Amino acid sequence: MLLLSLMAQREGVPFPAFLEALIMEVVFEILREAGLRMPRTIGQAVSIVGSIVIGQAAVEAGIVSTVMVVVVAITAIASFAIPSYSMSIPIRMLRFGFMMIASTLGIYGLTIAFIMLVVHLSGLHSFGVPYLSPVAPYKPRKQSDAILRFPYQPGAKGP
Repeated sequence: MLLLSLMAQREGVPFPAFLEALIMEVVFEILREAGLRMPRTIGQAVSIVGSIVIGQAAVEAGIVSTVMVVVVAITAIASFAIPSYSMSIPIRMLRFGFMMIASTLGIYGLTIAFIMLVVHLSGLHSFGVPYLSPVAPYKPRKQSDAILRFPYQPGAKGP
């Protein structure tokens, strides 16, 4: 039933899903950058109102489907979970690369690209420390702080 609903929404859209997502992502990135360069109070309002108005107008014009607006909105909201702006830029660039790979090679391409990304990250070092430490060079004694880091207690014995 869900698949039929999704197919019905895509029926009037003139673009393939990849191009539709690419257009939406580029428009969202333009709005995000415009909001960053405006004064703080106005910038946030411009980003939010601009996204709502452009998304609604694009759906009503039949350029994009409502499902794609929802997917791009969820992706955009999830991208705000990254605390540092400079750290979010590479992830935003990777998103476009992964979209291109997914559109051409499907899930197989996504799997290969993800493996290549993990291999690349495991080869990086920052100040002599492996980038994915303590997970990539597996250290059993360091695994207690790998997912959730507990507060440091001076004088307490380590694991």
